[in-house]
Amino acid sequence: MDHEIPLPSPKEMSRHLEAKPSWIQHAIWWHIYPLGFLGAPSRQESKEIHHRLPHLIEWFDYAVELGVSGLLLGPIFSASTHGYDTVDYFQIDPRLGDFDDFTAVIQAAHARGLRVLLDGVFNHVGSDFPKFQTALSSGTDSPESAWFRSKRSDQGSTADATYETFEGHENLIALNHESLEVTAFVQEVMLHWLNAGIDGWRLDAAYAVPPSFWSNVLPEVRNHYPGAYFFGEVIHGDYADAVNRGSLDSVTQYELWKALWSSINDHNWFELAWALNRHNEYLDTFVPVTFVGNHDVTRIASQIEDVRHLEHAIVILFTVGGTPCIYYGDEQAFRGIKEHRAGGDDVIRPQFPEQGPAGLAPFGWETYRLHQQLTGLRRRNPWLHSAKTTSVQLSNTQFVYRTEGEDRRVIVALNLDDGPMAFSDPGVTKVLLGDASMEPGGHFAIPPHRWAIFE
Repeated sequence: MDHEIPLPSPKEMSRHLEAKPSWIQHAIWWHIYPLGFLGAPSRQESKEIHHRLPHLIEWFDYAVELGVSGLLLGPIFSASTHGYDTVDYFQIDPRLGDFDDFTAVIQAAHARGLRVLLDGVFNHVGSDFPKFQTALSSGTDSPESAWFRSKRSDQGSTADATYETFEGHENLIALNHESLEVTAFVQEVMLHWLNAGIDGWRLDAAYAVPPSFWSNVLPEVRNHYPGAYFFGEVIHGDYADAVNRGSLDSVTQYELWKALWSSINDHNWFELAWALNRHNEYLDTFVPVTFVGNHDVTRIASQIEDVRHLEHAIVILFTVGGTPCIYYGDEQAFRGIKEHRAGGDDVIRPQFPEQGPAGLAPFGWETYRLHQQLTGLRRRNPWLHSAKTTSVQLSNTQFVYRTEGEDRRVIVALNLDDGPMAFSDPGVTKVLLGDASMEPGGHFAIPPHRWAIFE
């Protein structure tokens, strides 16, 4: 091992001994891609340190006012380009700063009550990763080559060795997850940064990693930090099985993300209702990480074809069970379309203004204020974290659902139609948010293309 595994101090152990439900139930994440957010160059050309990372602190009050309780930071370790091609897991990328800068960020976040997750890229490494370079120069019989999944050609008798890559990206080299050394290395990395003050990990490309790898890695890490949180990026497949076999706390809810925007665009609330039934089943096993945008997908403000219905997507995120995650800029209605080409992610990973919130465009603040209202609703009603939904009234363009948990409920009415939407429930006592006219006997009307939340 290249680094001694640090053990937590009594103070750190005390902080992490908190039972997970006591804090994750209240968690709302602000997801930042630091290399883009801080305007770092797209490639690491030198080891010169640029102290960009502390500029994140200038946005922490903005995050607190937004209503989030934690920061999900994209890659910050030394990498060659976009951060998902890690070169050194123990060094902050010099385009962002150094360990002292990182410590300042952690301290400032915790001082404001913000927890911090880091992005752990443990499915693959960058082609400049030192052990991979040694494996290339020393051959397949070297100890280093066992760190990577090898692939042999069957052309002739030479059986030239190559290495597996992640989804065909030649600079992303797949780790060998059957290697005990790789298991120990990932444990070492996780413990190092947990000891440095983080609260958990996002596990990148967890869908490409055998679940048995996570179940081998995480028990030792949790032994030192039982209150840490671990969720995996899982795009497709059996989410509950990935959680159970991988001993994860959660995974990303891509099914709900897709149904959310496509049901709005297609004027087909039946798709969302079906996805919410699936979501209820997942809630029997775990609480998914929910989102309407992230660093890999088209911005929700661009994905929703009718701008009048952007608010509907945001309302859904905050009124169904899950751990909500806001991708930076979505709270300001940033636009951007992901393109499947080199550099095609740049537009969805932009720099935030160097002068702080004052540099944001005026048009985005209405969406920011909507997020504030909804995070406020969420934080006043933490039972929503694991709540389940039931369809009350459903058509292609009009949808009413009830979200219930711990003997509490809210009712959400979503109208995509050109005409008003009628809704009746004598048990409703008031309109919490949105637009609705109220008549005697629990009769309500929601205007065209609007929404309302009732109690």
